[in-house]
Amino acid sequence: MCRLFGLTAGTNRVKATFWLLDAPDSLGAQSRRNVDGTGLGYFGPDGGIVLDKQPEPAFRDREFQRAARQAESSAFVAHVRWATAGGRTVRNTHPFGMKGRVMAHNGGFGSLARLEAELGPYADLVLGDTDSERYFALIIKETDAHGGDVGAGIAAAASWIAANLPVSSLNAIVAAPGELWALRYPDQHALHILGRPEGVELHVRSATSSVHAPDLADAASVVIASEKLDGENGWRMLAPGEIVHVRPDLGVESWIAVPEPPAHLVPLPPGNPNIDT
Repeated sequence: MCRLFGLTAGTNRVKATFWLLDAPDSLGAQSRRNVDGTGLGYFGPDGGIVLDKQPEPAFRDREFQRAARQAESSAFVAHVRWATAGGRTVRNTHPFGMKGRVMAHNGGFGSLARLEAELGPYADLVLGDTDSERYFALIIKETDAHGGDVGAGIAAAASWIAANLPVSSLNAIVAAPGELWALRYPDQHALHILGRPEGVELHVRSATSSVHAPDLADAASVVIASEKLDGENGWRMLAPGEIVHVRPDLGVESWIAVPEPPAHLVPLPPGNPNIDT
């Protein structure tokens, strides 16, 4: 199953190289198990969205590796894809950008025609074939309906899908400059959060060496990811139905936004190598 990553340093612009390429279970490492596409979304100095994505695994995508080493932003969203809906094309590769925000999704759901009817004119925001991009368009629609409150938009969108469509997972990360939101729903895939204070060093560990990775050492940050990328303690798994919002001051709010299980849960097949444990 796809893997998600989000990071914000609030008002600071940082690089995410450690988590994307150098951590023991980096996105680059995860791309060897999720080979259908890799993408990185972030924000330029003017707040504009930058999307760098290809339908190739990160470990052999030189452009992703370049961007992972050079990109600076106050917030990042990255994704490695195991395709379940939509072919291997750039348009179907996560993350997606809409109305100043970036989003990536892990999971799936059915009945896209019914969702498109619910989107109304917001369907015009969708460029590709995936359920994920349509999910994002519904989040945007509901965010607009809730006066720009992204957390409320995610909750309303996920609640509608959970009540009306067959669902395996709606895990998602949404970013705006200096902010992150994330939802874990239901409980079939993991999503973790880690707060890192200023001045704590990051290290790449191997059997023989430890290499200093200074890019994030001088700025506090919050990371959200499908897997515990560095294998260290301090990560917390979100509860099923929980939304977290990381504010520009790096304060974290969380609440159970979708308390009921999906009306039509699609269980993961036994022995699926991408089932989270």
